[in-house]
Amino acid sequence: MKRLATVALILPMFLVGCQDDPASAEKYSTGGDPTDSPCARVVSAIGYANLLLRPKGQEDEQNFEDAVLGRLAELRGITLEFGGRLPGSLSGAVATVKRTTAGLSRADVPRERQVALLKEYRVAADRIVAGCA
Repeated sequence: MKRLATVALILPMFLVGCQDDPASAEKYSTGGDPTDSPCARVVSAIGYANLLLRPKGQEDEQNFEDAVLGRLAELRGITLEFGGRLPGSLSGAVATVKRTTAGLSRADVPRERQVALLKEYRVAADRIVAGCA
């Protein structure tokens, strides 16, 4: 009973602290410094996601488990946050990464579609990495 009373007292404070801040409505990722290089942030997120992906050419064998979906969702957030500040020549690749990771970060996408999105993602992600080098 004591525990329930504590939760009842703390919950309203927690909920007030979690309300959306209109000033941060366009913020998709957290951490880092506002002065971080957009290329460094996006390329790092691509590398982090790629650690759980099968090697290029083995997309048909990819297991789209929760950890993979989570990393691709994180990459999507970082790309939404920093992708617009990448060199203009990469805008098409950025748009493709945003679109493909939108599907790749969801568990309800049919496997055949996941594999197709992963193949498309790979080409765009490679363009970003090369263009930021």
